[in-house]
Amino acid sequence: MIDTHVYKLLSQSDWEAAKASGVTAVPLDAADGYVHLSGIATVAETARLYYSGRPVVHLLEFAVADLPPLEWEPSRGGTLFPHLYGDLPIAQASRQWQLGPDADGAPIMPEDL
Repeated sequence: MIDTHVYKLLSQSDWEAAKASGVTAVPLDAADGYVHLSGIATVAETARLYYSGRPVVHLLEFAVADLPPLEWEPSRGGTLFPHLYGDLPIAQASRQWQLGPDADGAPIMPEDL
């Protein structure tokens, strides 16, 4: 199954930088040479693994059809993750949420995801 939407998680400081520049500019993305994205099946685990303990996490949803071609490449345990080799303008987000933490500190995923 091919995802119709992909997701980008941003810390509060990364969100502020994205609002100022118009594109996501996460240090890990710059270091790796592509924008790290998640599919619907992996976004919650990505949030838990990399964004737990933060008071606010921003989640942006993008329609795959509105983006340049994505590369689906293996990562955690061989699971395929979408990568964008180029800029990701936040204006292209079809939806966005601010996620607060659950009792264990993991970001709470939106019910309408």
